[in-house]
Amino acid sequence: MHTTVAIVGGGPAGLLLARLLHNAGIDSVVLERRDRAYVEQRQRAGILEQATVDALRAAGAGARLDREGLVHDGIELRFRRRTHRVDFPALTGGRRVWVYAQTEVVKDLIALQLSDGGPLLFDAEVLTVEGAATPRPVVRYAHEGREQTLTCDYVVGCDGFHGIVRGVVPESVRTTHERTYPYSWLGILAEAPPVYDELIYAHSERGFALASMRSPTVSRLYLQVPNGTDPADWPDERIWDELDARLATDTEPGWRLERGAVTAKSVLPMRSSVTEPMRHGRVFLAGDAAHIVPPTGAKGLNLAAADVTVLARAFAHLDRTGSAELLDAYSDTCLRRVWRAEHFSYFMTTMLHTDPAQDGFDTGLQLSQLDRIATSPHAAAELAENYTGLPLGVPAAGPSS
Repeated sequence: MHTTVAIVGGGPAGLLLARLLHNAGIDSVVLERRDRAYVEQRQRAGILEQATVDALRAAGAGARLDREGLVHDGIELRFRRRTHRVDFPALTGGRRVWVYAQTEVVKDLIALQLSDGGPLLFDAEVLTVEGAATPRPVVRYAHEGREQTLTCDYVVGCDGFHGIVRGVVPESVRTTHERTYPYSWLGILAEAPPVYDELIYAHSERGFALASMRSPTVSRLYLQVPNGTDPADWPDERIWDELDARLATDTEPGWRLERGAVTAKSVLPMRSSVTEPMRHGRVFLAGDAAHIVPPTGAKGLNLAAADVTVLARAFAHLDRTGSAELLDAYSDTCLRRVWRAEHFSYFMTTMLHTDPAQDGFDTGLQLSQLDRIATSPHAAAELAENYTGLPLGVPAAGPSS
């Protein structure tokens, strides 16, 4: 089998790229090593930037998002037992975010791809990628009990940090910058309606907490916990009590979250990672294969969507004009945005979490920054612009520029 673009990984990045290429008349094959049920149930992100929503609509995957997605016009910061709301549209000229779970994005894109797109193969494990520097790379994969071969003009790795495509970029030309944080998130899904219509980010002496949601009847909630925490050490009642304590404010005495059945519980380590370059020969990296951000800034899925949107435009430009100019610029173009998102995610993470080695000076710096956001429209606008996401047409300066 031969295709123009072999896409390794059937998560949101790979599926969105396949749809954008299909709309541009460019053929592709998506190889996903897991089965469809696993991919559609994999819990990940839930906040979509304006540009991601625009990309999904352009791909034809916006109908259910527009019906069921929850539009958010701001977030609430809680610190010193008081609250401050950051109003996104007022600070950014009308930009906002949507709450729509990655699982739902994936379901929508899979349905589209299977109905009228190119091949999407589940249970297809890529074994090797050969000839990255040649005009015709070869992808060898196992599917339906036998090894098969896919030749292509280009390979795009959307298979994550531990995926096989990232390793195709030789260590001699690949540099990875990493930061590991000294805490993790304990996250739960609960059959309980959220108390507020927007997300609550809380800084407290007990540690960070986040009250989010997946739908009007399902809450997604997080607690900062030490690295190595076993979820079994946190019974449901203990989690609810700790969330109430960290989210408490003096303006609402006795405030409590509405409790419900906990349907999922897991611990998420916090780390940052950037791999440079995001291209080697005919092989491109996108999404987690190239970069990872801590979830505090809600940037992971959105960065992946930005990568493949830039890449789809570059492939369309090549197909239309014969010029590889945009493909050649892909890594530099994306890395400017990646480093901006990495910085924002680092900023949000270190401002809101309590480091185990933290002293009073560190806490004073955090509270000073939170006060600055609460009192300065300029500081609040900087947070709002980064949270809602920079438009794809506006590159942001960063260490790689």
